[in-house]
Amino acid sequence: MTVYAQIYAVVQQIPPGKVATYGQVAKLANLAGKARLVGYALARVAGDDRDIPWQRVVNARGEISYSPFRQGNDYLQRALLEREGVQFDAADRVNLRVYRWRPGEPDGHTSL
Repeated sequence: MTVYAQIYAVVQQIPPGKVATYGQVAKLANLAGKARLVGYALARVAGDDRDIPWQRVVNARGEISYSPFRQGNDYLQRALLEREGVQFDAADRVNLRVYRWRPGEPDGHTSL
């Protein structure tokens, strides 16, 4: 399995209405310390691949990582998360205490 495939396999487990951080995904994919690599992998599928819910990954502050290189997908990311019921506060952050995915808990998948 390629490194990107490992990342995508983790991201595919994040249920609707939940988010994970880049670092959390890296750790679950056995790539601890490689959060930036997760970002690179997800940038390749953002907006294109419905099988990989890339929008459910945010930064460690619960924010969407805005970048001019994302070709507007950062705004799409917020819209997709809001459609799933994820709420943003006045500082444009997701409350990770509320929305963070915790594999193995009743609202999360347990296959990891």
